[in-house]
Amino acid sequence: MRRKLRKFLPDHDAIRNNRWLAPFENTLLHPRLWHINRRSAAGAVAAGMFCGLIPGPFQMLGAAICAVIFRVNLPLATLVTFYTNAFTIVPLYLVAFAIGQWALPGAHHEFVAPPEPGEDGLVAWVHALIDWMAGLGSPLALGLVLLATGLAVTGYFSIRLVWRIYLIRAWRQRSQRLAS
Repeated sequence: MRRKLRKFLPDHDAIRNNRWLAPFENTLLHPRLWHINRRSAAGAVAAGMFCGLIPGPFQMLGAAICAVIFRVNLPLATLVTFYTNAFTIVPLYLVAFAIGQWALPGAHHEFVAPPEPGEDGLVAWVHALIDWMAGLGSPLALGLVLLATGLAVTGYFSIRLVWRIYLIRAWRQRSQRLAS
């Protein structure tokens, strides 16, 4: 499984030779950020799932920071954040809002669609997004944290389980080959 995932990862020389990443070379070239095993992959998926619900364009940055802090696979953590996109963000926020309303029984707000990025630029859209989130209040904020935590825990244990099943099957196939 490690060999299959390694095809998609950049090598150390690509990071070392990038002039924009040179100031962060000591941090970004830590071996645990690039090594793939069941712990680093599961942790990376958890970090990416949690940070995927960060509003705006800061999801990959959040996943990268979590990967550096927790020393899990950096490319996988940033890649997993792509589960949120233009098609999935509104349903995920609706689910988060519903979870937030369930967790806060006294809060009953109506859900309004998030603002679309317009011609005013990124800064104006971020301000509109912040105003939208503030208008929805605490049910959305709490729901996002609870949903992100639930997705991270589910992703972590799912990867650990899938990796374990893959290893058991590989061991059995190898023992059958050796026995025959």
